[in-house]
Parts: sequence; C-alpha cells; structure tokens
Amino acid sequence: MNIVLWVLAGLLAVTFLAAGLMKVSQPREKLVEKGMGFAADLPMGLVRTIGVLEILAAIGLILPAVTGIAPVFVPLAALGLVLMMIGAAIVHFRRTEYQSIVPNVVLLVLAAVVAWGRFGPYAF
Repeated sequence: MNIVLWVLAGLLAVTFLAAGLMKVSQPREKLVEKGMGFAADLPMGLVRTIGVLEILAAIGLILPAVTGIAPVFVPLAALGLVLMMIGAAIVHFRRTEYQSIVPNVVLLVLAAVVAWGRFGPYAF
C-alpha cells in the first residue's frame, strides 16, 4: 500500500504542479481558451492564488516525505487538495459545467486516499 500511496501522491503532484503553473503564468484569455472558463468570472488575483496553492500542495505531497523533514505535511497537503477540489466542484456546479465536476471528484478521491493513508496506517 505504501507504493500505491507514493504513486498516487506523484500523480497528484504532477497534475497540480502543471495546473498551478498554468494558472500562475498564463493570462486570463489563455486560461479561458484552455477550458478554464471560471477564470473569466473570478478575479485574476484569486486565480493566481489558487495556482500558487496548487503548486505548494504539489511540493507538499513529495518533498517532506523525500527529505524526511516534517513528513506530516504530506497528508496535510492532500487534505488541502481535498478541500480545493470540493471548492472547484462547487464552482463548476454553479456555472452548470457538470462535465468538469467528474475530474474534480476523481482528484478529490485520490487526494482523500493519500490523506487517509498518510494520516493513518501508512504514516511516515
């Protein structure tokens, strides 16, 4: 199970690092073109903040475990992603973007499994 948790954390880290870098570096128009319609409705400062939080979570899923420094940040980062995906699903629901909720739920479940495993029976 430890290997499964590492793989899930790695997949989540890559996914959220890419998404976060895109939100931090791209202008609003590019984000909307790439299917992030919510960026048209939210203040750009909030979009950038979400991107930074995604980058920090990606780092928090891997770096503390690899270095052995404060590994409790791994499940905390996963829990933060669970909360972020709940918020994302709510935003997509309000915008009637129901097809976009499915990836949010999948990422939420993966992050919840990592949080459960690293807080519980497979803690570092």
